[in-house]
Amino acid sequence: MPPNTAPTFFGVSPVLSALRNTLIRTVSGVLVISAWPHATSAQYPSDWTAPFPAFRVTGNLYYVGSQGLASYLITTAEGHILINSNLESSVPQLRESVESLGFKFADIKILLISHAHWDHDAGSAAIKAMTGARYFVMDADVPVVESGGRSDYQYGSTPSAVYPPTTVDRVLHDREEVRLGDVTLIAHLTPGHTKGCTTWSLRVRNGTQELVAVIVGSPNVNPGTSLVRNAAYPQIQADYEMMFRRLRELPADIFLGSHGGYFGLEGKYAQMQQGVQAPFVDPEGYRRYVASKEAAFRAELARQLAAPPQ
Repeated sequence: MPPNTAPTFFGVSPVLSALRNTLIRTVSGVLVISAWPHATSAQYPSDWTAPFPAFRVTGNLYYVGSQGLASYLITTAEGHILINSNLESSVPQLRESVESLGFKFADIKILLISHAHWDHDAGSAAIKAMTGARYFVMDADVPVVESGGRSDYQYGSTPSAVYPPTTVDRVLHDREEVRLGDVTLIAHLTPGHTKGCTTWSLRVRNGTQELVAVIVGSPNVNPGTSLVRNAAYPQIQADYEMMFRRLRELPADIFLGSHGGYFGLEGKYAQMQQGVQAPFVDPEGYRRYVASKEAAFRAELARQLAAPPQ
């Protein structure tokens, strides 16, 4: 979730929630998404569902998300990798974006996520059903994914934060590699926002250069998150400290993230359309962003430490 965005609430009974596992059906040989009475776009931040042009970032790395919810396609001769399935309602948009670039959605072989919050992984069950992709998730986020968000330490009892439980095909661990064709991604455990929050890095071509692209999981402290005396997540403060240390140490040439606002998607895309070369190559912007988020974390931590125990 983005900063300063509280979860939305709407009523969905457990019985109806279970029925969402049947959201995929075939009509006249065409795979479509069934209608479901979940939150409307008006109940989400508007940029989460606002369309955005799919485009090549550089090399074989493409942006295929919405204006606010980032998703990435990494292409290879042996099939493709998709990072982030976004909302359940995002799946048709993701398919349209992938196919607008000339690729087949069915050629997605591996599905990854940045972290186990519904705005980044609720569409995973549908995408697995549509493509047969194998789903790889960082170990500490696996219970949340496979419970459909119900075991999330903060949002498990929030109706709008649950989604179809999705089986994980491979459990990832810190700094483990994910390979397909000639592509290698590294899964960096950067916990705090979720217990298994993952920042991805990979080497990509930018003309004659080989650069490191970094897709930041999330460094945000969401409203209502307890950083002290958190019985459901006792190590949360230490995890945030570790996350910022790792992000500071991570070399990053191309700065990307799980929300477009993290890395200035709209402004940089506009520059690209105006002929600016490689606007997403932004190591200084990456360092500034990490520093600003760490400062925000420390300010919130100090505020909570100073508050009397509840």
